[in-house]
Parts: sequence; C-alpha cells; structure tokens
Amino acid sequence: MGKLKVAVGKLNFEFPGIVASGIMDETGDSMVRMFKSGAGAVVTKSIGSKPRPGHSNPTFTEVECGYVNAMGLPNPGIDMFEKEIKTASSEGPVIGSIFGGDEKEFAYLASRMEEFGAVAVELNLSCPHAAGYGAEIGSDPEMIVSVVSEVKSSVDIPVWAKLTPNTSSIQALGRAAEKGGADAVVAINTLKAMVICPELRKPVLSNKFGGLSGPGIKPVGVRAVYDLYSSLNIPVIGVGGITCWRDAAEYIMAGASAYQMGSAIGITGPEVFNEINEGLVSFMKEHGYETVKEMVGVAHE
Repeated sequence: MGKLKVAVGKLNFEFPGIVASGIMDETGDSMVRMFKSGAGAVVTKSIGSKPRPGHSNPTFTEVECGYVNAMGLPNPGIDMFEKEIKTASSEGPVIGSIFGGDEKEFAYLASRMEEFGAVAVELNLSCPHAAGYGAEIGSDPEMIVSVVSEVKSSVDIPVWAKLTPNTSSIQALGRAAEKGGADAVVAINTLKAMVICPELRKPVLSNKFGGLSGPGIKPVGVRAVYDLYSSLNIPVIGVGGITCWRDAAEYIMAGASAYQMGSAIGITGPEVFNEINEGLVSFMKEHGYETVKEMVGVAHE
C-alpha cells in the first residue's frame, strides 16, 4: 500500500490514519495493537504532570450519532508513562498528547515526551470538560500563541495544536497556533454536549456535560478542516466522525494531510484502519490518484 504514504511536515507515515488521543492508547501494548491494525501513527492519551483520577462515573454514554463522554483527563502522570511510550515506539511513530494549566507546564511535559521517544507532541488545547485545561486555555488566541511558542522553544520535535470546535472562529485559533510556531493543527476535538435521563430528571454524566464524538460530528470537522486549509500555511490533520474510506476521503479533499480516528475503533474495532486503507487504495486506483498528497485540498479547486 505504498500509495498511502503521507507526510505531515517533516514527519512521514506509512498510512494516513492515526489513532486519536483517548482510545486504545493508554498502554504501550494497546498502541502496538493499533499499528498492527493498519494505523500510521498513534497519539497517546492526554498526559499531565501528575496522576489524575478524572471525573467520577458515569463518564460515558452512547447516543444515536456517536458517544458523549466526560472522562476528566484521567491519566497516570508523565513519570509513569515512559515505559508505555518506549514499548509503542518500538513498533511505530508515537505522538505524545499533553495537557497543562500554563505555558511552563506544557513545555515541561513536551520535553519529557521528547525524552521518552515521541516523534511529535500534540497540545490538548480543546478538551471541553476539564476545568482549567483544554478548551478553557485553547479558546483564547493569545494564550495559544504563548503556549505553542513556549513549547516550540523547549523541544526539537514537531508541535501539533489540537483545536476546539466550540468557538466562533476556528480559523482565528488556527492562525494563533501558526503564529506561535506550530508545525500542524489538528481539528477537531469533541463538541460540547449533554444527555438527560427523563426518568431520573437529571443529566446522565456526573459532570453534567461532556464531549460528543462519532459520526454526528463529521460534517462539523470537515468544515473546520476546509476553513483551516484555506487560511493556514501549515498542515491540517482532520479528526471527527470518520468510520469509512469515504469519510477519510472527505477530510483529505477538504485539506487534511492525514486523519485521526477514535470512536470508529469502538464502533467497528481496530480493523477499521485496514478496512479504510483498502478502500482508499481502491478509490485512488479508480480515479487516477497516485498518492494521497494529490488528493489533499482538491475540494478547493
């Protein structure tokens, strides 16, 4: 499947599909399984400076168009994650997802991820359900510039900024990331959402609201990628609701150099990566595309 090789800035991946942060990426062994299922790279679960339990249950519920979750960024802390990165890195490229409360914390975590062997870091500037982190920082363009520039000055590996769709202008956030020196942007994270149980007369999740992922958010993600591609000079990685090769092709044609998947792994299983790889190859042969790069952004023509 040499036709599927892609480049995101200085990084090269065998396949365009990447595991999105938050699913099947908590351990080295689970990430290795994703590589063996046809993923070109894996983004780790978002990791912070210290262990964090996250929100109390219930933290996850299924809806008709996907999932709504409010995990609250549970993680073992950066000191406990070195072994997992090293195990996964033996099989393929690992992007370390990190979250912090300020520029210094992001920079510290990025340097540790680089030390552990991550080929890039993804800044979680978009989680919608953790107070003081994620979207609360990533909704302010000036803060994005500050965080990204601080991280860039602390590491030699590429820096990706994951953007929130819960904003009036994702283009403004993308431009801020580019101004700060980001090597790529990732769009989108989950949409802020809520599910209420009529019988109990209360929200289902303990945190009351969470983030919607899955097929229902795909049109929002495609539009975000389209907008960002038209206004930035750095690569865009698309994510949100991809479950089949047609979804992946939409993102690529909107302007995504690569794409990430999360909910599809829960819906279909890890084999979804190979299924999409095979579907894309067949489509490319039928329509005369020799490389994925030839497809990137064609919807703008």
